[in-house]
Amino acid sequence: MNAAVRAVVRMGIYVKAKVYFVYEGYQGMVDGGDNIVEVSWESVSSILQVGGTVIGSARCKSFRTREGRLQAAYNLVQRGITNLCVIGGDGSLTGANLFREEWSGLLEELAQKGKIDEEAVKKYAYLNIVGMVGSIDNDFCGTDMTIGTDSALHRIIEVVDAIMTTAQSHQRTFVLEVMGRHCGYLALVSALACGADWVFIPEYPPEEGWEDSMCVKLSENRARKKRLNIIIVAEGAIDCHNKPITSEKVKDLVVQRLGFDTRVTILGHVQRGGTPSAFDRILASRMGVEAVLALLEATPPPPPACVVSLSGNQAVRLPLMECVQMTQEVQKAMDEGRFVEAVRLRGRSFENNLNTYKLLSQKKPDAELPKTNFNVAVLNVGAPAAGMNAAVRAAVRVGITEGHKMFAVIDGFEGFARGKIKEISWGDVGGWTGQGGSILGTKRTLPAKYLEKIADQMRTNNINALMVIGGFEAYLGLLELSAAREKYDEFCVPMVMVPATVSNNVPGSDFSIGADTALNTITDTCDRIKQSASGTKRRLFIIETMGGYCGYLANMGALAAGADAAYIFEEQFDIRELQANVEHLTEKMKTSIQRGLVLRNENCNENYTTDFIYQLYSEEGKGVFDCRKNVLGHMQQGGAPSPFDRNFGTKISAKAMQWISKKLKETYRKGKVFANTDDSVCLLGMRRRNLVFQPVAELKNETDFVHRIPKEQWWLKLRPLMKILAKYKTSYDVSDSGQLEHVAMHSPKEAETGAI
Repeated sequence: MNAAVRAVVRMGIYVKAKVYFVYEGYQGMVDGGDNIVEVSWESVSSILQVGGTVIGSARCKSFRTREGRLQAAYNLVQRGITNLCVIGGDGSLTGANLFREEWSGLLEELAQKGKIDEEAVKKYAYLNIVGMVGSIDNDFCGTDMTIGTDSALHRIIEVVDAIMTTAQSHQRTFVLEVMGRHCGYLALVSALACGADWVFIPEYPPEEGWEDSMCVKLSENRARKKRLNIIIVAEGAIDCHNKPITSEKVKDLVVQRLGFDTRVTILGHVQRGGTPSAFDRILASRMGVEAVLALLEATPPPPPACVVSLSGNQAVRLPLMECVQMTQEVQKAMDEGRFVEAVRLRGRSFENNLNTYKLLSQKKPDAELPKTNFNVAVLNVGAPAAGMNAAVRAAVRVGITEGHKMFAVIDGFEGFARGKIKEISWGDVGGWTGQGGSILGTKRTLPAKYLEKIADQMRTNNINALMVIGGFEAYLGLLELSAAREKYDEFCVPMVMVPATVSNNVPGSDFSIGADTALNTITDTCDRIKQSASGTKRRLFIIETMGGYCGYLANMGALAAGADAAYIFEEQFDIRELQANVEHLTEKMKTSIQRGLVLRNENCNENYTTDFIYQLYSEEGKGVFDCRKNVLGHMQQGGAPSPFDRNFGTKISAKAMQWISKKLKETYRKGKVFANTDDSVCLLGMRRRNLVFQPVAELKNETDFVHRIPKEQWWLKLRPLMKILAKYKTSYDVSDSGQLEHVAMHSPKEAETGAI
């Protein structure tokens, strides 16, 4: 929430509006006085990394009465505020909409009572409302993600990872209760992200006789020497008769039926706290800026209240009340037992999560599995990236479910050539989702010099399809293998690539597995570095990030950490710009802001090295601030994968394996698989909201092979946003929602009349 507050304040000031804090939610609006305060640029300094909300939030009974809303309207009019930015759940947003609808009536009443004059009624005739959804439950229809959800998932996964180590040591069963009274999103995604054995959510109650099925599964796990059982329960979980399923009930059942040592952990308010994740900070910053733009564009008479939401990687505006109505429809469907409908109403992302979980959690008895006689190999290529193991696990399990024999290749294409290939079973990949790095091992080596040996191995092991999980080398590797089809029939099989690299530089995909974990590592490190400066005199930190020539990590890290500048290869800079940055920082340091942060992508410029920039700032900042530098290095590739990377890796890999099954059926002729068309060698990428299969041959035109980056990158349009939030005078003419070609900015004089 604080990132959103900071973005609204700074964007508001940038467009020359007066910006006010309303402390303690609607209660502060009703009470007025010191609860409504004009704020400055510095007021929101150093709040980006703070959890909760610095302006407070409170439930307010008096705002539910007309009398309370009348008082709130009076307090706003006194300060000339006619634009409200509301961050909250559907209750807060519905209240804001009612307030907007009543506004003119409230002003009339205030005029009749003599509290305001007729001129004020005319001047402040309209109230504009923009909402941002802040809710850890992710229970609001119309947005892929609400502010706070990703951070809550981080807290849950930290706990699950810690519990897994103790459970594995003690042969214990753990029942974990997570928040979500009416929405099972947190429970479902955390179950998917940690490979839980069973999950209970309100939208998808278990079938009759679930008690027997669950106990059979847990005892089978024990029989397979699996020490660990994890069951996740959403606090609002119910059975198909709408009766609650509590964590205690589940525990008692396991103890009575199986006699297993079972513990309950209720996470409670831990999930609401802590430092916000990188994703949440970027999401909230983008939403805050978009909210201010929406308020500026609201011309009289005001449009219906809108809510700023996320669709794929786009910030979009949707009618508030339509979203609220849809959200209420879900609850209604659940109350009436229409659970299939409830899941559908939650949206495509929720539905996909549920289907993927069902696919990966229950192994059917071998007798029930189809037998296809196809052999599929999985390998990791390139540098390690957190989430690769979750992707391998999903590929193996979906492959087995589809009836294929799955093979794991050790050490990428090099290992493939040396025959490091073995069959891998369902149980072999248990517990892989939370493991960082690459368990299969990974190498950057390309296949070109091993083509004959790899073809021999494909023939020897009768490999009918390939799934490659990796970065830019994996993409180049698939291009080389498809080019070798003319010479080697062995490569005439379906091949698919799933992008996994911290650099996020693979063409054809907005996101790569591992980039989110690296981004969180950078953000976390920047927080610590900034904190280390809090007790010292004015200090600037210069931090070098990974990414090759791709500036994704430096740019997004700068946005998430609240940096002053980010130097990247994609946006060329010269000595004049460096000089301007130094002067800008010097000015800032003379105010109450005590520290600065500059990020530099490792290959942004061969001459302006990290050392050069450090020396330049040190020299120019003499007497005002001193400098320190940090090269983050390989820590960005390590660590346990973030919830996003576990979930993304699992879903994208499962989809890729289903594509392989389809292609195998299509290309099987006369007892042999033969695939030599371009569309049988694909990269599966995330494009906006959709997972899209794209022939690698078609992606060549989109690729800058010299610098190993895509020619066009969506995140570059967030550059102005980072600069505005760091107090640079820059133009922000294009709305990043993509809905408007041009934002009609009010002239400074017009903007000054409005207050937010």
